[in-house]
Amino acid sequence: MKLPKITDAEQLADLVREIGFLPLFRCEIEGFSLQECTPANRWFAKDMEGPWEWREVLAADGEIAYAKLFHKKAGFISREWYPDFANYRRDGYDFDARYDDGLATMQSKRIIDILDEHGEGLLSTDLKRLAGFGKDGASGFDTAMTNLQMQTYITAKNFQYKQDKHGRPYGWGIGCYALSENVFGAEWVTSRYSVKPKESRELIVNRVAELFPGAAVKQIEKVIK
Repeated sequence: MKLPKITDAEQLADLVREIGFLPLFRCEIEGFSLQECTPANRWFAKDMEGPWEWREVLAADGEIAYAKLFHKKAGFISREWYPDFANYRRDGYDFDARYDDGLATMQSKRIIDILDEHGEGLLSTDLKRLAGFGKDGASGFDTAMTNLQMQTYITAKNFQYKQDKHGRPYGWGIGCYALSENVFGAEWVTSRYSVKPKESRELIVNRVAELFPGAAVKQIEKVIK
């Protein structure tokens, strides 16, 4: 499948809903990324919106997940497909069970516990501080955040900007993160728990193979694992 050219957030949302999921950056499967279907002049343009702004729109809408979701890199998953990714990536574990079985780190638990206390979500800067990371604190915040996003336990809820003395936003948007169940609903996120994780994995693999029949299984597995 040759993906269409994307020039605004609405087109991106329509594409993600149509195909199910999409990496942000170029990956092992040629043509399977937002980077490859966005005009070059839309990246880092000062006079027009581009992928960085579009991701903020989609994350804030609450219908499409945006996080580090594909081989520890950013991407999008539609609401329809998110339960299968959660079932596959979590491998049947809610976070507490994963931690109790020694499969999650204390760093990850600190993040989950703080986000559980702040159900509305937290800016990554505040989350880092409240969870005890940073200067004179624990290390490993970025690694834990990436792992929790990949495992679908947390997701970006929106982005916020710093403001200058005149109240004008500047710089890069700071991600606000929340437990995925608090964004998409616990019943929906876990709605595929009734099937084996490998069945969800097969559905995801088959969907990519349907979209890109020339992709090798190893390529697909590297993208979605």
